[in-house]
Amino acid sequence: MASFPDSVNENEIGKAKFIGELLTPVAPFDQKSGRETWTVAFAPDGSYFAWSQGHRIVRLVPWSKCLKNFSISHGVEGTNASSPRHLSRQNSDGGQVVPVAGEPGEHTIDCGDIVWGLAFGSSVPEKQSRCVNIEWHRFKFGQDQLLLATGLNNGRIKIWDVYTGKLLLNLMDHTDIVRDLTFAPDGSLMLVSASRDKTLRVWDLKDDGNMVKVLRGHQNWVYCSSFSPDSSILCSVGAGKAVFLWNMDKYTLIRRLEGHHNDVVSCEFSPDGALLATASYDTRVIVWDPHKATILLELGHLFPPPSPIFAGGANDRWVRSVSFCHDGRHIASITDDRLVRFWSIEERAPQAIAPLNNGLCCAFSTGGSVLAAGTRDGSVHFWECPRSIASLQHLCRLTLRRVMTTQQVDALAIPALLRDYLAYKVI
Repeated sequence: MASFPDSVNENEIGKAKFIGELLTPVAPFDQKSGRETWTVAFAPDGSYFAWSQGHRIVRLVPWSKCLKNFSISHGVEGTNASSPRHLSRQNSDGGQVVPVAGEPGEHTIDCGDIVWGLAFGSSVPEKQSRCVNIEWHRFKFGQDQLLLATGLNNGRIKIWDVYTGKLLLNLMDHTDIVRDLTFAPDGSLMLVSASRDKTLRVWDLKDDGNMVKVLRGHQNWVYCSSFSPDSSILCSVGAGKAVFLWNMDKYTLIRRLEGHHNDVVSCEFSPDGALLATASYDTRVIVWDPHKATILLELGHLFPPPSPIFAGGANDRWVRSVSFCHDGRHIASITDDRLVRFWSIEERAPQAIAPLNNGLCCAFSTGGSVLAAGTRDGSVHFWECPRSIASLQHLCRLTLRRVMTTQQVDALAIPALLRDYLAYKVI
């Protein structure tokens, strides 16, 4: 069975431009922790990149420093490289790097146990805590505060100050591995943790890390969670075929999305919140309309696709991770067939591919022009996202869908074709 449809010539698919890698330092074998990079993350303001490089270590590197050392063509993420430079294989070995005055510094954080989840969070002062006794808070998070949350093998969550590397909070309530972490994008410092103890827990860091709510409903491990851009909806997926959508104002289950044939391991909303991408071991990425629980697009990684009864077999096409680009038009997926695929929501075949051995996770940079992918050996690889100019129609749709649900779009007194375009029925 092929990795691409019969109608697609693999040789005609573009090759994504590899721009650099961060290598894990050589370390003696440690039986208590592995070398896997389970998570990579970019700071919301684009200032830092973080990855769990194995052996309990999280590395924080200024993203601008990475870009200066990678060979990137003119204009990517604000770099000004008029001519290509030699590709830098950055080795993350070594201790604290003394930064130049005014520049962010590097940090190496020993979290004390295997790191599974990472998430950056930034504070917005006008977003107050839900706690009434605000004057009793131990920590005051300012507008320039940048936090890093780490989910550990022992069920703990540690909160760090990115600028100083100082441990701020130690959250203890999960009874198993904290597999994933995500902050609400609205700057409220509400943190959601997904765990193998079958629960999601909501934490208010502006209330000194008080646990607000436990979300129950998963019958097995929870692998991943993701907020909608307006922070009103949370998606969670795990060792099961269903995709869960939660109302984060009432902390109630909205609905389950049914369509996958095996465990769902990764999820992410589009930047306008109108689309939801989920990745599964059934060899597919499904793009949903989360408001109407309908499937808009299926991105297959095995052709012909396996029947539901065989969708969980050893087919070397399990999808490990999915990420939505911030332009709202591109999706990246990591699979066990040693390929990274870049998709356009306008096409059913990959727009570009790249080789990657033992990939585990991926994330787009804040600007959306670079994809980072973590591997089992603790290293991180970077590629340029395929470039294309977005149409004015798409930009208008992206803007409109940030403030309108599909139901509201369907109620508009406009031509049916335009209504279908705004609802992503016609992509």
